[in-house]
Amino acid sequence: MLPVMTATTFAAAIMPTQALAQGLPTLGQSSAADLSPAMERKLGERVMREIRADPDYLNDLLLSDYVNALGSKLVSATRKVGIDASQSFEFFVVRDAAINAFSLPGGFIGINTGLIVTTRTESELASVVGHETGHVLQHHIARMLGQQAQNSWIALGGLLLGLLAGIGARSSDLGMGIAMGGQGLAVDRQLRFSRDAEREADRVGFQLLQAAGFDTYAMPTFFERLQRADAINEAGVPEYVRTHPLTTERIADMLNRSRSAGYRQPEQSPEYAFVRARSLVLQQKSASDFAAIADAQRTAIRTQTAPNVAGAWYAVALAEMKQRRWEPARDALERARTAFGGTGPGTPSLAVLASDLARLSGKPDEALRVATQARAAFPLSQAADMAYADALVASQRVPDATKFLQSQVERYRSEPIWWRALAGAWAAGGKRARQHEALAEQYALQGQWMAAVSQLKLARDAGDADFYELSTIDAKLHEFQRRYREDKEDEKEFNKQFG
Repeated sequence: MLPVMTATTFAAAIMPTQALAQGLPTLGQSSAADLSPAMERKLGERVMREIRADPDYLNDLLLSDYVNALGSKLVSATRKVGIDASQSFEFFVVRDAAINAFSLPGGFIGINTGLIVTTRTESELASVVGHETGHVLQHHIARMLGQQAQNSWIALGGLLLGLLAGIGARSSDLGMGIAMGGQGLAVDRQLRFSRDAEREADRVGFQLLQAAGFDTYAMPTFFERLQRADAINEAGVPEYVRTHPLTTERIADMLNRSRSAGYRQPEQSPEYAFVRARSLVLQQKSASDFAAIADAQRTAIRTQTAPNVAGAWYAVALAEMKQRRWEPARDALERARTAFGGTGPGTPSLAVLASDLARLSGKPDEALRVATQARAAFPLSQAADMAYADALVASQRVPDATKFLQSQVERYRSEPIWWRALAGAWAAGGKRARQHEALAEQYALQGQWMAAVSQLKLARDAGDADFYELSTIDAKLHEFQRRYREDKEDEKEFNKQFG
């Protein structure tokens, strides 16, 4: 059973007295001696395999593009404030209405749809992402694992099961109960309730927020709003308050720093309003929920209470499309475009939704035209690229689709979603062996080695592979079997060190 670590003992483990006296973050130099960056990344990747397999992991490229662009802006600001950010980061979205975000070892940061929906400005969202980035930059989990030397994969597995159970059951208490059951306090729980670690993450996050050009007042403003919700209705305490105890001292510290920094008007990404609206819709699951969202957004527009009219109409359009109500969806999308103003594709969210709507409603040529324009306007948007690939397949231009997707898997080598799309294109073209081979690559990138091996065996038995393709399949089969054995050995080694 894991030992219970109090805020005081955890603070002693991670924050030297001198740093506490100066009120400055320690920047996590000691972590290298506790857990190597490579092992930390491997630990995070192991957790992410399970998270990606969960149905509430939102593999939506528009949301992914946005949160990773936002996170990259904050991480890039580390150079301005002299913080070492040599590790890689990955930001992802989870379908959960709870107001929460969480960090994992190795630079993985999860953001609930509920958090995105609850924020009122991009700077408020950036303040929470910056706080979680601070946890990662300070290597809080890695340092605790290394110094305790009693935590194991089993404990982390308990945390993971709890996290996923809480997401699926819409009950954070249930999830935390599973995580703690039989394991004592789970790693993330120990970290969250260390107020010293929270203060340290606050201060690093504040530095990043300021250096990246966001409104620094957004951090104390948003935290204070969550604290008021806690005080008003204890039964409805936001998850972020429970896992990140918000004290008056912490909020006052951020407010004082904001006053010293001064105010400047930040530029808000036009995508923020649409991403917020998209998150609101995608955290729903049933047709009745989509209908309710569409009605509520129409009411907000009519009563002039919608915080952003273009975003509200976008939510209506997406909710109507989810119900396969094509004409109401087109009407709402056109209203969203009008409210947004300007000409051309507008933003990635507007363009991709227009292409998806045309494709799903049986207008593949229109979908392809819109997606082609979107790719030209937003060359860095994976969502626009995927809309283009989907439109090619829908237009029965399968050879063009497979050629394009083969270039995409080369461009985004670590992104499983492109291999899955390529598998779909090969399937549309009747190429069964290549379909299974592409699925094997997807599973391999997700660390699901046995699933990858199974797909390669199906590819080998498909009957439509030539001699060269069969040789390639056999070579990959041996490689993936070897990687599976190595993965098991790595797990044993970690348990030996930290179990």
